[in-house]
Amino acid sequence: MTGSGTRLSAVGQAILATPKTLLVLGFVGSLAGVVLSSFLGKDGFPTLELYSQLLGSQVIQNVIVRTVWIAATVTVLCTLVAYPVALFIARSKHRNLLLVLVISPWLTSIVVRTFAWVVLLGNRGAVNAFLMSTGLIDSPIRIIFTPTAVVLGLVHVFAPFMVISILSVLLQQDRRLPEAGMSLGAGPIQTFARVTLPLSLPGVLSGGSIIYLLCSGAIVTPLLLGGLRDRMLGTQIFQELFELYDYRRAAGMAVILLVTSLAVVIPMQIIDGRIRRWTRG
Repeated sequence: MTGSGTRLSAVGQAILATPKTLLVLGFVGSLAGVVLSSFLGKDGFPTLELYSQLLGSQVIQNVIVRTVWIAATVTVLCTLVAYPVALFIARSKHRNLLLVLVISPWLTSIVVRTFAWVVLLGNRGAVNAFLMSTGLIDSPIRIIFTPTAVVLGLVHVFAPFMVISILSVLLQQDRRLPEAGMSLGAGPIQTFARVTLPLSLPGVLSGGSIIYLLCSGAIVTPLLLGGLRDRMLGTQIFQELFELYDYRRAAGMAVILLVTSLAVVIPMQIIDGRIRRWTRG
């Protein structure tokens, strides 16, 4: 019985591991294919000519800087918006209802939500109409097809991810810790700064990593709100693939996107791991 149970267990583990193995192999294989195709020249031999052209182009340099700047700005703004919301939900008696309200925008397509911002931010949109009715401006200002519009749209799309990430950490905190701090004479602000905030930093860093990665590779929102003038790496890759059909150049920019994203996310994850060890120890 023991041997049979062991054999069945081994077979079951193999069956369960098969989909995961295929998924990992497919991901690693496709990623390796993209990287290798970017290093192969037209003659089939390895070369750095493509990266020399891309990194030496002022247009691509501006696209990289714009991508990093917008992704970082959206990450910071999402943190500032999401943290008070997550803290309020964590302390509320109607936690489940509020959480449903936070994630309810996900029930609508991202295209529909982005087009709603087009309507709001257009020259004849609600924002310009309100500013003109109050006398703050005499003529419509250009908001749509600017980095500002892209940032607003991305914050609206990705803020729920940060709320959930921070909320998951806040709900795991021992509620007696803030009470103990206040019983020792600390006020609400001091208790938050020395107890609640440090313990919730892993959630902030995890959410920040997710949002930065999603923003740096976003296509739909930057394309609809930013247009082709203020392009990001995601929209640039989209244009190379589906308009110019230059797969090798798109692969090179995909590798650049991967490297720039990891250069930001890996340090965040290292800090996150150290903070988690510090809070546990």
